[in-house]
Amino acid sequence: MERADWIDSLRRDIVFEDTLRGQHFVFHTTWGLFSPRAIDEGTRLLLDRIEVPEDADCFDLGCGYGPIGMTLATLAPEGRTLLADKDFVAVEYARRNLQLNGIDNAEAILSNAFDQVGDRQFDLVASNIPAKVGKEMLALIIEDAYRHLRPGGRFWVVSINGLRQLFKREFNTVFGNYTKVKQGRNYTVSMATKES
Repeated sequence: MERADWIDSLRRDIVFEDTLRGQHFVFHTTWGLFSPRAIDEGTRLLLDRIEVPEDADCFDLGCGYGPIGMTLATLAPEGRTLLADKDFVAVEYARRNLQLNGIDNAEAILSNAFDQVGDRQFDLVASNIPAKVGKEMLALIIEDAYRHLRPGGRFWVVSINGLRQLFKREFNTVFGNYTKVKQGRNYTVSMATKES
């Protein structure tokens, strides 16, 4: 393949299909987004373990092209799901994937964590938090998640195993509790509950 043809091929959407929690999805992605050719191991571990009430209002923090938020929206058909990312390209692809998959109880917005969420309240917040987010941003995210959760609401995260103790400490400080849901080879799913 000549370079010009190769470059043209890189400009086209990457398209793949997957089944998450029994729901078949088609994903359109592009280079520069996180895990553009397949659902990553951490996201899959989180989605395999997360408990979602049918009427939950959910927030997918750092949604990328949308796999977590799309799954939450299908698991909570009686609720509303908000997807947010600080990358405008990710938000455009998340919006398109919601539409392509016929998910109409969800929307995607441009927001740096909770910055553009306003006073919305959620029953569930979920995130595949990047390892490079930094402890300062992580502290802001956890405080804001607590503030935006309704009593009894849960914050579910998946992170690399190296951040497990940091999450344990932060969750215990802010929420007063921490549950290690599942530790895989590379990733850990953790959860904290906002006590009523």
